[in-house]
Amino acid sequence: MAFWLWLEDIDFPSITQRMGNFPPAMVNNLAREAARCLRILDPRTRPEAYRDDDMPLSSRVIERPISTIHFQTTKFSAITGIKTILTKVVAIVFVDILEQVLPSSGRRRPANPPPPLQIPGFPHPVFGRVEVVPIPPGSSVPDGGLWGWARSYETTVDDRTMFLTFSRGYWVSEEEVWELFTSLFGDSVEAVKMVPPAVEDEQSLYARMVVRSVKTIDKILGKNIIAKLRINGKHVWARKYERRERDGDR
Repeated sequence: MAFWLWLEDIDFPSITQRMGNFPPAMVNNLAREAARCLRILDPRTRPEAYRDDDMPLSSRVIERPISTIHFQTTKFSAITGIKTILTKVVAIVFVDILEQVLPSSGRRRPANPPPPLQIPGFPHPVFGRVEVVPIPPGSSVPDGGLWGWARSYETTVDDRTMFLTFSRGYWVSEEEVWELFTSLFGDSVEAVKMVPPAVEDEQSLYARMVVRSVKTIDKILGKNIIAKLRINGKHVWARKYERRERDGDR
């Protein structure tokens, strides 16, 4: 549902309205196409996995060509948009179902107001942890309908962070990082943090860079998992940052 609502919001209108008249078998087939698209949004997906003919039923429904290849260069914007709708709309509407199917939620004690549901990696690890605040009994849908809960896409700092790697023996300074990405992508950088080296007075081999918009990450990476850039003859490799609780930040 989050995927379809997000498609409607990015100019593929009336999908859910049309689906209301479809038989269950057709809805299930549409759901399978949507699930494939969600899986392929994983940043680790190889470029060759994207195809231009793998969503034929969805194309018929919206009366426009659509396939996973449409999201190849906008995957991080898609993840952000779908996650916002998942958290602010869909998971709230179906919170009663989630409380029944999630093992941990069945052991919760009744509370008023009810505590948030913490859902790690739902419905796919690519969306990270989802927190759902249940609506108190008797609450009604806001005046704005479903979109009364969300219309603008929310991003965390982690959503907008990239991990940079430098070549040993070729010192890259924080100033050069700013210069490189500003020259290529304009005023897109919010912060740069060089990761301190293991030994003092040695070079930093890594850095974390926060950009102002998730769209910038899509521009930097394009169809690739890792982007290779150069500044003053030195290489800089950039990829999407992933927070790893056990192993540290990478």
